[in-house]
Amino acid sequence: MNSNIPFQSRLDLSELSDITVKLQNEISKVVIGQKQMIELMLVAILTDGHVLLEGVPGIAKTLTAKLMAKAINTKFSRIQFTPDLMPSDIIGTNIFNLSKSDFQFNAGPVFSNIVLIDEINRAPAKTQSALFEVMEERQITVDDKSYIMQKPFIVFATENPLEHEGTYRLPEAQLDRFLFKIEIGYPSVEDEEKILLNNHERKTMKELDEVNKVISGEQIVKFQELVRNVEIEESLRKYIVQITTKTRNHNAIYLGASPRASIFMMNSAKAFAAINGRDFVTPEDIRAIIKPVLQHRIQLTPEKELEGKSISDIIDNIVSTIDVPR
Repeated sequence: MNSNIPFQSRLDLSELSDITVKLQNEISKVVIGQKQMIELMLVAILTDGHVLLEGVPGIAKTLTAKLMAKAINTKFSRIQFTPDLMPSDIIGTNIFNLSKSDFQFNAGPVFSNIVLIDEINRAPAKTQSALFEVMEERQITVDDKSYIMQKPFIVFATENPLEHEGTYRLPEAQLDRFLFKIEIGYPSVEDEEKILLNNHERKTMKELDEVNKVISGEQIVKFQELVRNVEIEESLRKYIVQITTKTRNHNAIYLGASPRASIFMMNSAKAFAAINGRDFVTPEDIRAIIKPVLQHRIQLTPEKELEGKSISDIIDNIVSTIDVPR
């Protein structure tokens, strides 16, 4: 392609690109060295998808979600999951109003725009089931009456690795409702030194006070509509299908990815392209989000787990066997 030919976008993505850069800069004032996590969370917001953040305590999972919510001018609520948490503690319940002699619905903390669920895998299955409907359909039903969530509605959930005491394995059906699972590791030595310097220079100033609001809920809904119009060629749609189909007949995989994974992969690749100022998807956009979309949707066979194989290794193997469309 002649580099002198100016690129003409079908969609006006200038406002979206500018605001996402501002969002990244605001979060990066406090969170050091987690560029991929921040970028994927932005992609999820533009895709109208929920995010599961996994990592050991103390690596800024909760802080990043709170900072992201602070930078967005919408309602925010935080729910701390514990073993004794009940479904009504999340979605709310009907309470008898003596003055009106009738039952009145008392909405729970899930009625918000950005919902942070801290340590989601510390609550038992009964409580997890309360999230199924609201995460998938953006509504809840109490006593045969449905309540619709206000847009945007995004869930950020954090969890500790399963080998930590007091944690439960999330049901596969619930995991499938998360767009991404982002695995977060320890920072590099250089980044940890910057974290100490940043903390030292902040003195008594709180982290949340450093972040300014840069986007409204209405803008997010508008950008979500814009992202849906990003173009993706047939060859790239086939590429996505090849990847997900391969997870269903791979000899190392017990449970493969569903068609929902294909849809999520396509939609998040569109958002990734839009963030980078393009109104069309490239193979690189797809490859950037393959692991976050797939790694919580597939399960290895017991034999491969005993051999010490990881889901990440198997995904790499699958991607390496499929020709990249050009």
